[in-house]
Amino acid sequence: MNKKVIKYIKLAITFGIVALFVWFLVLYPYIKFKGYEKAMEKAGKRYFSINSTELPSGERIKTITLQDLYYKSFLNEDFYIPYTKKPCSLKESFIKVKRVDGEYKYYTYLQCGVIASNIDHKGPTITLNGKEDITITRGDEFTDPGVKSVVDNVDGKMNTNKVTIKGKVDTTKVGTYEVTYSALDSLNNKTEVVRKVNVVERLISTAKDTIKSTNSTNNYYMGDSKNSYLLFSGMLFRIMAVDGNNVKIVANNDIANVNYEGIDKWLSDYFYKHLTKESKKLIVNNKYCNMKVTNENLNSTECSSYTGSRSSYIPSIVDVNLSKDEQGNTYLKPSTMSWIAESMDDNTGYVIRNYFFGEYYNDTFLAVNKKYNFGIRPVITIKGDTLIKSGTGTVDNPYTLGDIIPGKVDDKVNTRFSGEYLNIAGNDYRIIETLDDGTTKVIGEYSIFNDREQITTKYNVAAEEEVYNPKQQGNVGYFINNKISEYINTSYFVNHQIEVPIYKNDAAYGKESETKKYKVKLSAPNMYEMFSTFNDNSFMKSYWLINSSLNNDLKYAVSDIGSVMYYENGAANYDYYGIRPVGYLNKNCSIVSGKGTKNNPYIIDK
Repeated sequence: MNKKVIKYIKLAITFGIVALFVWFLVLYPYIKFKGYEKAMEKAGKRYFSINSTELPSGERIKTITLQDLYYKSFLNEDFYIPYTKKPCSLKESFIKVKRVDGEYKYYTYLQCGVIASNIDHKGPTITLNGKEDITITRGDEFTDPGVKSVVDNVDGKMNTNKVTIKGKVDTTKVGTYEVTYSALDSLNNKTEVVRKVNVVERLISTAKDTIKSTNSTNNYYMGDSKNSYLLFSGMLFRIMAVDGNNVKIVANNDIANVNYEGIDKWLSDYFYKHLTKESKKLIVNNKYCNMKVTNENLNSTECSSYTGSRSSYIPSIVDVNLSKDEQGNTYLKPSTMSWIAESMDDNTGYVIRNYFFGEYYNDTFLAVNKKYNFGIRPVITIKGDTLIKSGTGTVDNPYTLGDIIPGKVDDKVNTRFSGEYLNIAGNDYRIIETLDDGTTKVIGEYSIFNDREQITTKYNVAAEEEVYNPKQQGNVGYFINNKISEYINTSYFVNHQIEVPIYKNDAAYGKESETKKYKVKLSAPNMYEMFSTFNDNSFMKSYWLINSSLNNDLKYAVSDIGSVMYYENGAANYDYYGIRPVGYLNKNCSIVSGKGTKNNPYIIDK
């Protein structure tokens, strides 16, 4: 056999293989499909001939799906995608009938996988004005942006007036609403486009409603009602005032005790540092009232002098006076003694509390020496368009802003944030901060009790310099580090180096004359650190502070009424105060359950 013959044989085989491929992959599926299509059209015509009353009149169109033809027994043969056991689309396949020039015309569309009839089966393209996802604030008016255009692949550009719009948006209620736009082409092919309208609660609208509920006309929350609480950076705040398009909030409790001259530095260098990254994004720098006053104009409601632009400050006398109701009640009066922004002179500032003793019993403000350390309640201005994610504004269910996402089971405690609450072996703690070595510094939420009896101690040493010293027997620091394990489970804590601040004269923020380092498991709180102040917990009683001075053996404690007390010339040797532990959690401690809030703290396991 010569080479030419062999060549022809190879070509014949190749053409044969190609022909087989064409037959099996193209011709046979197409022939099979066309057979299905004819059978379907025949069944559809038979259906309408029997049910002639269903034939459309005028410009109407009547449709019957492949599924209905099977259901009504007008088809017995099953239609499958060639070479598979998958049926052709029952709902997408249809027969439409329309009256054209006095006669009925049938349009058959069958879809079997990638093979489909060459009949218009797509609805028109609807293009909306504006976005398909819109967010508006509760109480705002919603005006539907409408339809920009409707274009069909067969009919061309269509009149937008033929679009049907369904759906209502209730702007008085938070929720997601749907507005549906639908259009039909000349063959009744339908298209639907849905616009989602999210009605959200923004801080500014909530603040206005909250303030209005107290019958306020000056944009300040008034009186002492209980519907103005919100969580911010793990701390409980109160809505204080609407300031333009933004909202001023104030901490519900003192965060720390600071001398008046240290307030600015403490707020900018310490407090701001402990806010979460997401919380800081919500803050608007603002100017806050700070003016010179005297005992004669303490009732002022107009501010004459302001700070420069800053991230936070403390309440002013004007803030307090504007927040009073007709009975003189205001939530800005704490149970502790808390600094007010204004001062009388270079040496004298003002504090506020629920009530004072003796001749100052009915006073709202008390003039005191600026050297004393009293409570700090930060005031912050938040962007008014901040979304409220959850909550009802009560103390048990405060508004949340989404700046802290609760931790999950098995998350490490050292990944959490300052201000969140923990429960460790039945005792409540609060996170002060997480450290670079992986430990988490926490403070007990209340003083230590044993069988309903508060555990107390005193300085009982004769050393010349009676400063806080955890290595000195008879010292408060020694008692805390060595004896408290008899009353609480300390196995979650690790030994950690602490710095004891010692002052040459009175304690003042950032003015330590020296610090001494010790390695301990537990210590007393530092009055300048987060959450070291007295809180409203019924188990909170007096407790010692780590701060002390070389001058006249000054030592500091927090009394049962929440104010910082100091003792000198050995007087502390005669007074007993409680213990509020500060410790460092093992870096392996993790979350078992809980949300990190006061009412639902994280349960911790090691």
